[in-house]
Amino acid sequence: MMTKAKIGILISGRGSNMEAIIAAARADDCPYEIVLVASNNPEAAGLATARAAGIATFAHPHTGMKRAEFDQLIDAQLRAAGVEYIALAGYMRILSEAFIDGWAGRILNIHPSLLPKYKGLDTHGRAIEAGDPAGGCSVHIVTATLDDGPVLAQAEVPILPGDTPESLADRVLVEEHRLYPATLASYIRSTH
Repeated sequence: MMTKAKIGILISGRGSNMEAIIAAARADDCPYEIVLVASNNPEAAGLATARAAGIATFAHPHTGMKRAEFDQLIDAQLRAAGVEYIALAGYMRILSEAFIDGWAGRILNIHPSLLPKYKGLDTHGRAIEAGDPAGGCSVHIVTATLDDGPVLAQAEVPILPGDTPESLADRVLVEEHRLYPATLASYIRSTH
């Protein structure tokens, strides 16, 4: 039987992508297990979801802490849990370069645009405003430059007449929940 890779998931909110990863991890042939869900927001709804699934959680507010200091705190928790790979799932903090260097090639993120288009925030509104025929999502390896690491997989979602950023976001989210767990699994199979 294969040894499953240990995953840590970082969230800041409801954790819907985290839920999709947790659901995928229940399959016998999934190459990973989630050993920790950590958050910079002790009120994040996803923490209760993770606890209900029997997954260890850690939360600490980042307010009043320097970025590097907070990242060291999260890093210590991840390493203590034996984490081998990190999945960012709606984690709304920019990670310090030292943190990223320490986990080089082992942090994945899901971003709600077809990278390299629309890095950062308000991706759906920007795609609609530009008249793009499609929006979508990308799973990429995290590097020190925001939303810039190598793209592992993408899913395209057509932009429909009358779409709002919210309606497009809802349809893209469905694809995120499909794409992220599958891409995480294939990346781990190829690197673990």
